[in-house]
Amino acid sequence: MAYVPTLKKKYREEIVPALQAEFKYKSIMQVPRLEKIVLNQGLGKATSDRKLIDSGLNEMTMIAGQKAVATLSRKDISNFKLRKKMPIGVKVTLRSDRMYEFLERLICVALPRIRDFQGVGGKLDGRGNYTLGISEHIIFPEIDLDKINQILGMDITFVTTAKTDEEAYALLKAFGIPFKNEKKN
Repeated sequence: MAYVPTLKKKYREEIVPALQAEFKYKSIMQVPRLEKIVLNQGLGKATSDRKLIDSGLNEMTMIAGQKAVATLSRKDISNFKLRKKMPIGVKVTLRSDRMYEFLERLICVALPRIRDFQGVGGKLDGRGNYTLGISEHIIFPEIDLDKINQILGMDITFVTTAKTDEEAYALLKAFGIPFKNEKKN
């Protein structure tokens, strides 16, 4: 039998029937699903220090379990000493099994390691997507504290097929994302 990530199995067996009952969908194809998770790290200081991009690529690859790519600037901005097509960040897009494995590591291992953790904010973008900002990338156990040059932040975007924020919130809550007890906007 082929390997199936725990959260993927949970989605199929528990979350789909629960959301179908809650939102009264006629077909299981209407139930929102997680399409992809995008990890993004802006490295603005990389304009002066090229090694920052290399270390960012290595660390993001370790965190995601998939090769990271550098994001390039789109235009010249002289005040920031920025030239067109200069590397200024790192990103990874996770789909399918790797996405579910990363989500499980994020929920079970990384988020509980945040100091004084109270839960994540519950503000979605209006189209059923959610972005979680993390101020320290060292919460991931894959990062070796002795080998990092500086602590960097990152954004984790959850892209869903949900039509409304309410549906997306219910989906992410069912996966186990620890939202603060606040109103969903």
